[in-house]
Amino acid sequence: MFPFWGNPCWGNEPSSRKEDRERKLKFLKSMRDDLEAKLAGLNAAIETIERQVSQEEAS
Repeated sequence: MFPFWGNPCWGNEPSSRKEDRERKLKFLKSMRDDLEAKLAGLNAAIETIERQVSQEEAS
């Protein structure tokens, strides 16, 4: 799941500190985007269940 940051065996060429940070930033942003999508799905499911519960209580 996580890239092998700081591992000298990872990749064929040595990378600069800036390249390492850019790679980390890209990876972390992709993780955040994935988590945001999952959170949006969970929020939608919660809202649906809450609406169903309130409709059952009203009837």
